[in-house]
Amino acid sequence: MTLTTTRISQDWPCQVKSPGSFDWERSAAKWLRELVPARYASYPALIRHPVLLARHAQIQVQQEIRIARTALQTARAELPLLGLPESVIEHTIKLYAAEVLQLQHIARSVRVVTEALVGHSTGR
Repeated sequence: MTLTTTRISQDWPCQVKSPGSFDWERSAAKWLRELVPARYASYPALIRHPVLLARHAQIQVQQEIRIARTALQTARAELPLLGLPESVIEHTIKLYAAEVLQLQHIARSVRVVTEALVGHSTGR
């Protein structure tokens, strides 16, 4: 098998070996398992089928993006009702905004890994 060291995209996660390199699918599955709740990561079907694990990771990350966006959109109205100081509210808003950006990057990474896994499983 030919070893390759190039990444297929700037969104390719550094924790995952390049497609086509030795054991890259295992590194992809390991990274994807870190993105889903532990109880899902241990399900036999998700362990045996990395493409299925990737699909679940895509859904998981999309839900996390929705949650972070909701938290961001409601923070200014709801956090003062909890008695939090303005400095904490501002910090929290920045935290949520940064989290949305990070999750969007992770979503792109999951997408490119999924595409590589699908391509590998179909022999493309």
